[in-house]
Amino acid sequence: MEIGRDTPVVITGGGSGLGEATARRLAGLGAQVAIFDLNEEAGAAVASEIGGLFCKVDVSDPESLAAGFEKARAAHGQERILLCCAGIAPAQKTVAKGAPHDPALFAKVIDVNLNGSFYAASQSAAGMAAAEPLTKDGGRGVIIMTASIAGYEGQVGQAAYAASKGGIIGLVLPMARDLTSAGVRVMAIAPGLFLTPMLLGLPQEVQESLGAQVPFPPRLADPQEYAQLAQQICENEMLNGSVIRLDGALRMSPR
Repeated sequence: MEIGRDTPVVITGGGSGLGEATARRLAGLGAQVAIFDLNEEAGAAVASEIGGLFCKVDVSDPESLAAGFEKARAAHGQERILLCCAGIAPAQKTVAKGAPHDPALFAKVIDVNLNGSFYAASQSAAGMAAAEPLTKDGGRGVIIMTASIAGYEGQVGQAAYAASKGGIIGLVLPMARDLTSAGVRVMAIAPGLFLTPMLLGLPQEVQESLGAQVPFPPRLADPQEYAQLAQQICENEMLNGSVIRLDGALRMSPR
C-alpha cells in the first residue's frame, strides 16, 4: 500500500519513542496521523509539530479507544494504517524477598501491552473491513503491532513484560488469517535495544555497554530504524502474518 498524501494513520503511543519516530516519518510522507496517547502534553506536542491530531486514549479501555477512533475518523477518515506502539515495561521477579509477583502489576502489563494492542487492532480492523479496497488485490489496510525480543528471550524480572509481548507474537498469524477475506494485513515488529526514553535516561557508559552486546551493528538502534521498517511493511503487500525481529542479531542473556 502506497503511503501518500492524506493517507489516514493511527498510532497508539505516538507521543514518544518508537511511536513518535514513526508518526514523524509517515507524516513526512504526507500521511494524516492521529496520535493516541495518555500523555496529553507529549502527544499534543508531537501532533502539533507534524500537523496531526491528538486523541487522549487509554488503550486498555475499549471505550476510550472507540472514542479515539471516532474522533480520528471524523477528522481524517477511516484509518488505513494502525501502529500499536503503546506499552509499559515495569520489572519484577516472580518471587522477590519471599513475596510473589504483584498480581495487579502483572494484570496491568498484560492489559496495556497485549489486551490494548488487540482492542485497538480489532476495532481498527472492523473499520478497515467496511472501507473500499485500495489495491488491485483488494487490500484495505495494514495493522502493525509492537512485540519485543523479550517475547522470545525474556530476562530476569521480565515475566509480565515477556508474557505480554509473547502474546502479541502468538496473536499475529491467527489475526492475519481472520482478516484475509477483509484484505487487512497484520504484522508485528520485535525490536531489540532501542534509544527510547527508557534507555536514554541511563548513563552514557551504560548505553554504550548495552550497545556493545549487539552483534552487528554493535550499537543501540535508532527509533528511525523502526519507523523505516514500519513504512516498508506498509508498502510491501506480501508482508503478512509474520513477526520481524529488528535487533542486530541480538539474543538476550538471562540478565
